[in-house]
Amino acid sequence: MSLNRNEKAAVVSEVAAQAAKSQTLAIAEYRGLTVEALNKLRVDARAKGVYLHVLKNTLARRAVAGTPFEPAGDLMVGPLIYGFSEDAVAAAKVVADFAKSNDKLVLKGGAYNGKALDVNSLKTLASVPSKEVLLSQIAGLLKSPVQRTAAVLAALAAKRGEGAEAPAAAA
Repeated sequence: MSLNRNEKAAVVSEVAAQAAKSQTLAIAEYRGLTVEALNKLRVDARAKGVYLHVLKNTLARRAVAGTPFEPAGDLMVGPLIYGFSEDAVAAAKVVADFAKSNDKLVLKGGAYNGKALDVNSLKTLASVPSKEVLLSQIAGLLKSPVQRTAAVLAALAAKRGEGAEAPAAAA
């Protein structure tokens, strides 16, 4: 079903608004995917805060014109699904993880930080832990020296406590 001019303008403005608040664009070819598989991908994307949409490539190019995602315009050929995310790795992770379990979804690339990403760069970005995981790792690293110091002090206190009790027991 083709869209009239007003509907196309609405789609372009919606996608442009999403692109304006996103950090990452992941692009994949969905040729041969069943409706059930696409719905599963959409549910997973929605749960992780990724805007996932099948768009006409000309509308997608217009929507990303003047944004940091414009360099990905050369990749916009064929039946594509576009994933935008505010989190730097969420879109890449959702699309790459789904592609691992479904060979019909073929990664094409994307854009991050004003640069086009090829397939390998997109996979590398997808392998980066999420923001929450990175923050918990940093918290663990900051907590570790304090825990070790407390353990050493507790061991010293216990040793001194044992040493003080031994003479008292002998008397």
